[in-house]
Amino acid sequence: MENLELDCTVNIEKLTETGHVVSCQKVSSCTITLGRNELREIVVKISPVKGGRPQEIVMTEVRMFKKFLRDGKSTIRSQNKIQLLISNCPPDRLAQFLKMLAIKTGIKKSRACDRTKLYSSLPKHFEGISPLTEKECQLYLDIHKPTIEKKDKKKLNQGYLSTTPKRKRVCDGIQGLPKKKLNCTSDDRSVALESLLGNQGKSKLTQEQCMVLEAVRKGSNVFFTGSAGTGKSFLLKRIVGSLPPSETVICGSTGVAASHIGGITLHSFAGIGNGTSPLENCFKLASRPVIKRQWTKCQYLIIDEISMIEPSYLDKIEAVACYIKKCNKPFGGIQLILSGDFLQLPPVSGNNKEKSRFCFQSDSWKRCMFSVFELTEVKRQSDANFINILQHLRVGKCPDSTFEQLKGTSSHTIEHYGIKATKLCTHKDDVDEVNSLELKNLHGEAKVFRSVDSDTSYSDHMDKFLPVKQSIQLKVGAQVMLTKNLDLNRGLVNGARGVIKKFQSDLSWTPVVKFVNGVELALKTERFSMTVPGGGIATRHQYPLKLAWAVSIHKSQGLTLDCVEVSLARVFEHGQAYVALSRAKSMKGLRVLDVKKDCFQAHPDALMFYIKMRRELRLKRRFYSEDN
Repeated sequence: MENLELDCTVNIEKLTETGHVVSCQKVSSCTITLGRNELREIVVKISPVKGGRPQEIVMTEVRMFKKFLRDGKSTIRSQNKIQLLISNCPPDRLAQFLKMLAIKTGIKKSRACDRTKLYSSLPKHFEGISPLTEKECQLYLDIHKPTIEKKDKKKLNQGYLSTTPKRKRVCDGIQGLPKKKLNCTSDDRSVALESLLGNQGKSKLTQEQCMVLEAVRKGSNVFFTGSAGTGKSFLLKRIVGSLPPSETVICGSTGVAASHIGGITLHSFAGIGNGTSPLENCFKLASRPVIKRQWTKCQYLIIDEISMIEPSYLDKIEAVACYIKKCNKPFGGIQLILSGDFLQLPPVSGNNKEKSRFCFQSDSWKRCMFSVFELTEVKRQSDANFINILQHLRVGKCPDSTFEQLKGTSSHTIEHYGIKATKLCTHKDDVDEVNSLELKNLHGEAKVFRSVDSDTSYSDHMDKFLPVKQSIQLKVGAQVMLTKNLDLNRGLVNGARGVIKKFQSDLSWTPVVKFVNGVELALKTERFSMTVPGGGIATRHQYPLKLAWAVSIHKSQGLTLDCVEVSLARVFEHGQAYVALSRAKSMKGLRVLDVKKDCFQAHPDALMFYIKMRRELRLKRRFYSEDN
């Protein structure tokens, strides 16, 4: 792991013996570096960005508080009665920094005694701390004896480490009772070592994704695209983790897209409604105190599924950004990070007179001078033949061989453990009708599970944008789908299909689900959160389930389904059939009904955009290879 510098805000507090704050110094913009002083003590160096004298604080027997780590906040408390309150820090870098600090201070005492300090004649000196080595991580594991249970491995992966060794197990006096050993197996130990060294996160990013992340860190306006299943949403989450939270706004073009990346809709953030008002009215709407404050704080604007934003709307919000920021640079100097696939679902346009349909045809797009990247490595599917079929369908091509293979799937038996295939429907009304009818046909008593919301005034708002509802009605035998990643290693991911086997006879009647991969699990409520207008956070605790006999194609974006049935008889939009088929994890788990060759169409403007984009990317690669 490299030596990390944190750009953040920090409060330096001095404490009494009882933990009360004696004094507090706020450094609103600073760089924090981990290193060693002339006595080889581990110190944190705080260097103000706007000038000022750097401070070095010795770290011994550190305690860390990471409840709000995802918000870029953490507290570090040292035994020398000094406490650092870190905020507005990129969450991923903060997690790595805390991990390194925990290991370095946890393997040995680094504090010099008072006598050594008194008689030391060494000149003041600071050097950056050395990167973590495998030997140090092994030593840390030996000292702290991490268990092989899932919770401990999850804490290791998230950087939730403690420098305090675990208490020794006290013998309870029964003669001959062996003491419980807490050592890891070799496989679990290697996983823990990879996590401690920081290699696990790097290996997950492909080379293409690393290039995008590097361009974002350099301050470029970035647009990255790719076919379904190339990890666009995963990369966006990594980008979010590398940016300061208080200056970053995360948006989706739709409520579904926003919920997948933990953001709000672009329309909620922009504050100008649907953008059909004259520009002067949009300026007035955006000048309302709450909306203006959002725009003023924003330095990084992330928009997922940009392909569903109309060009006129993008031009309007760019004009609003320049007006509020009082800056003529593109988007008022805000750095844009956009993601989407123009060969999937296009904008739902109510203005049929508008010639341009895609936002890349807008004036504001041309002004922004994007660094463009295309992700080509498919992660969702592993079958090369199925990937090849999807690539043809994406651009509107359906050769005879592909057509015959799709027709052949109509006889597939894809039900396992009594779990029926999810039907992807073109219209929302069909989805509600199928799910209601199937649930009604099941015998037995229905259990109703109501959410616990942090602010009930936003409950209806959360119903629109979160993947779980206030009220979920379930019966034994109900077909359900996970709405959150629970355990990637066991295949319990967002979109995993299952069936309700029973309800545990406890106070809450916990649902037990058997999934298509054979895993049976008693679920617990999970926390879902969203940013509400004005910048606050609303949370909902609910079981991460929804009925899954049927799902609309629009709301299936971002999902990976292990068994899916698609009827293409009522397809009405460019890219809609491709989006539906690309949800399937494999050809074996797919059943296609009512398929015709003309179901697969790609918009000619979108096709031309990708032809030009790839030509420019090839020229750039050739130029750089010749230059080197």
